[in-house]
Amino acid sequence: MRLILVRHGQTPANVLGQLDTAHPGPGLTERGLEQAARIPDALRGEDIDAIYVSTLIRTQLTAAPLVADRGLAATVLGGIHEIEAGDLEKRSDAEAIHTYHSTIFAWGSGDLEPRMPGDQDGHAFFGRYDADIAEIADSGAETVVVVSHGAAIRVWSARYARNIDPQIIGRNDLMNTGIVIFEGSFEEGWNLVSWAGTPVDGLELVDLLAKDPTGEGAED
Repeated sequence: MRLILVRHGQTPANVLGQLDTAHPGPGLTERGLEQAARIPDALRGEDIDAIYVSTLIRTQLTAAPLVADRGLAATVLGGIHEIEAGDLEKRSDAEAIHTYHSTIFAWGSGDLEPRMPGDQDGHAFFGRYDADIAEIADSGAETVVVVSHGAAIRVWSARYARNIDPQIIGRNDLMNTGIVIFEGSFEEGWNLVSWAGTPVDGLELVDLLAKDPTGEGAED
């Protein structure tokens, strides 16, 4: 299966640098809507069989232009949403961001035991995310688009990309509407085909002033 993971467009929380992971979550900024509108052309060369989105509104708004362009319905799945921040929710201070990053990147490196303050551990995250990816794989579709979230995509990629060091993924940003492509399966393994640290239309729509904690790479 060809698995195309797309991060949602920019949200107000991304601009403010907030950890905003609760349901249903914010919508998109004007810049985010512009980013979403570029996705159909960015994926023009892909023969897409199905589109999936999370339960958070921002993924559904991001997928809308692609849904309209391809004439496909977006299927909402309950496990591909963002990694919950727990007691860190809505915080934007350095201590909270460091705690969030250190927890999720431990998961991506294989240590699933650390628990997000006031929330779940890595076993719970991968349990829900893997279940949805497995359901998608079992659908028989050859090429799918999954519109998901920055931290979730990076941590899942770090754990499962068998052809790259997970530390490399952990230290690279995934900006809004960045696209990550895998090929494979849980049985055969997942190969990372491409990693986009920039949006679908290059740097034109990047907000360089925004502090975006769920899209930023880990610091040394």
